[in-house]
Amino acid sequence: MEASQGQNPNLNLNPISVGNSLPSSVPLWPTIDGPLGLSEEDALSYARKFYKFGFALLPLLWAVNCFYFWPVLRHAHSFPRIRRYVVKSAVGFSVFAALLCSWALTFAIGGERLFGSIWDQLVMYNLADRLGLTGWS
Repeated sequence: MEASQGQNPNLNLNPISVGNSLPSSVPLWPTIDGPLGLSEEDALSYARKFYKFGFALLPLLWAVNCFYFWPVLRHAHSFPRIRRYVVKSAVGFSVFAALLCSWALTFAIGGERLFGSIWDQLVMYNLADRLGLTGWS
């Protein structure tokens, strides 16, 4: 076995790969779909629109912005004009998710013990009974 390895003249003894000359830490495209995606100007326009429409009670667009522009979010020094909107979208979605989870956990864990007698007015599962829409009461 050692003799067969010694006869191979094409062994690459250089540990540095010769393939791509660009550093692997710099993305070539601002979107996750690579060369099929948007140009930098179009990407800037989309990132700005996703960020602004996120304030119009559509915070899931902030999550879409973070997902679609993941290469920009992942690398700190890539596409600085786009990165500003993507980082702000990530912060906005994180705040929204924290508020949504705390609100849901407050109602799920606290319930009637936390809110007392006003609980029946806060919950929606008995709305049909209160409005007389069930027909069986």
